[in-house]
Amino acid sequence: MSSRFRELPWPDAPDGRPRRIGVEIEMGDVALDVMAAAVRAEFGGRIESGGAFVTYVRETEYGDFSVELDASVLRDHRYREHLRRLGVELDARDQESLDRWLADAAARLVPYEIVAPPVPMTVLPRLDRVRGTLQRQGAQGTQASLLYAFGLQLNIEAHSLDADWLTPLLQAFVLLYEALVKAGNIDLARRLTPFIKPFPGSYVRHLLQPAYRPGIGELIDDYLEHNPTRNRPLDMLPLFAVIDAQRVRSAPVEHELIKPRPALHYRLPNCEIDDPEWTLARPFNAWAEVEHLAADTDRLQDARAEYLRRPAQALGQFADQWAQRIRDWF
Repeated sequence: MSSRFRELPWPDAPDGRPRRIGVEIEMGDVALDVMAAAVRAEFGGRIESGGAFVTYVRETEYGDFSVELDASVLRDHRYREHLRRLGVELDARDQESLDRWLADAAARLVPYEIVAPPVPMTVLPRLDRVRGTLQRQGAQGTQASLLYAFGLQLNIEAHSLDADWLTPLLQAFVLLYEALVKAGNIDLARRLTPFIKPFPGSYVRHLLQPAYRPGIGELIDDYLEHNPTRNRPLDMLPLFAVIDAQRVRSAPVEHELIKPRPALHYRLPNCEIDDPEWTLARPFNAWAEVEHLAADTDRLQDARAEYLRRPAQALGQFADQWAQRIRDWF
């Protein structure tokens, strides 16, 4: 089992300080209070209940963590409006009982998740210790059930907000997508969900054209035209909403679900928390390969040219080679 986290080629954020990362870990078969206790044991702070669906670990050394049922319609109590339309009004005691029942029922299909605040990359081994604690507590991951399409999401702070940095990164990602799926053994149940649909071929071909050197406005417009959704394995909408909020607001996307932040939202990986051989280093090191390809101008240019000559064969040829390269860091 490898717990070594590969260094990124660009270690700094736009303001010169070390880049940070937010981690969201989905899991089942473990209670919110157990998850919160594991976070507090590693990072300190105090536990505060937010009801049946969410618990907070406040005032840790890196800010507030939340552990929650990943279903906003329940967390935000939006179902109450539907009950009112049916003439059902709940008092506080009934509401509390219904919340507990809904939480127990939903947990069979909807994951609980730890949502960590942005932390320096050097803190990833400590987040991995929390993962290890919960694995020993019986937490279940993606492959424990056909119904568990659980994932791990990384919010990797951008090194730059310029198109000259973001364009090669997107190009590297679409070229490595098949290899990332192979290396990460991305679960079929997750691939069948709408949440991580691959980038459409029309966008991939447009993105990889030799003359494609967009400014930031063109890069965002092209992305929104081909991807009017946050449901991509690399969701750029939170970052683009920071760079140009008006452009994103004007597009037909899921505005209420987009949380603007200066980070790349990498949504593809499984969460295999029940496997004692799995660590957070695996999905992180897979992402690192994307950045290293983007940083290698010659290798990226060769891969783009090969794809455009024969796209299906090129990805098939490269996917196995790159998947093994990624696994070498496991």
